[in-house]
Amino acid sequence: MASARKPLSWRLVPALGLLIALAISLAIGRGSLSPTMAAVLPVIELAVLMATVFSSVHHADVIAHRLGEPYGTLVLTVAVTVIEVALILSIMFAGEGNEGLARETVFSVIMVVCNGMVGLCLIVGGLRYGEQGFRLPGANAYLVVLMPLATLTLILPTYTTSAPGPFYSPTQLVFVSFVTLVLYGVFLYVQTIRHRDYFLSDSGEGHGEAGGGPTPTEFWESVGQLVVSLVAVVLLAKGFSGSVEKVVTAVGAPRDAIGLLVALLVLLPETLAALRAARRNELQKSLNLALGSSLATIGLTIPAVSLLAMVLNQPLALGIDTHDIVLLVLTFGVSLVTFGGGRTNILPGFVHLVLFATFVFLIFVP
Repeated sequence: MASARKPLSWRLVPALGLLIALAISLAIGRGSLSPTMAAVLPVIELAVLMATVFSSVHHADVIAHRLGEPYGTLVLTVAVTVIEVALILSIMFAGEGNEGLARETVFSVIMVVCNGMVGLCLIVGGLRYGEQGFRLPGANAYLVVLMPLATLTLILPTYTTSAPGPFYSPTQLVFVSFVTLVLYGVFLYVQTIRHRDYFLSDSGEGHGEAGGGPTPTEFWESVGQLVVSLVAVVLLAKGFSGSVEKVVTAVGAPRDAIGLLVALLVLLPETLAALRAARRNELQKSLNLALGSSLATIGLTIPAVSLLAMVLNQPLALGIDTHDIVLLVLTFGVSLVTFGGGRTNILPGFVHLVLFATFVFLIFVP
């Protein structure tokens, strides 16, 4: 019965999420909310949003099983990026606006992925198997693209002089968005066509799952459900943007915590998938999910947010502070050592977790 109920719940969540999102939007538009409903609404929005996000990732995972690696991981990262862009734009342009939210969210995603997610995967896999192997060319391909992308979008804006502060001028923003898309596009070509074997496990898994994978009917059903889920997330994001700012203000947390909350919400389902892969001794798949999320965040989110910011004439702060630059450089230095030998154990996992804890601590005690 449990196995039968689970697929039914995943089928119902997208449609229910969309209906609730439409009902909330209609009620807010008419101003017909009672004081009690207005107080409870943020909790409802968060619960429905989380359920819909999990549903989106579940259906993306079904599609991923049908397509095989690395195409499957690409579907997951694109779905997560759509959710992330919707949340960032909704919060950026809500109320008084938050010109630094894209920067804070992208930086938080890198820290969560490269330190939190990677650290947990290495520890979970290391405790169970001692050492785990992965394809060195694949890890190097992620890092060689991730490091310049992060530098161009998060560090360089702090030191350019065409515009004051941590901002790019419009011309610089167009150029950086273009080269970001080009780098990410070349990476996708390498990942999916030119050197696809770099991103497969040593056992050769990932060429599709003819036996235990979803049927064509289940595949196309998941495609439709994924689209519905993403539409529901986009609609719910607008209401969630006001709620999350109220919560952060109420508890006295700094505004930088909003970016961390968005990153954690968006990456939670993908983190669970990466941990499950590590427990199955599929570290390469864990790295595909983790490092692929960072690349997609910069390669797709920054150009999308930049384009809309320019169209709507909204300021977009990208440059990070000095202590964040130190953390970013340290993270990449440790990552080069961690992924430099083709095998890992629990030691680098704990090092990455310490870096993640330091990042979170400095948000609240800068």
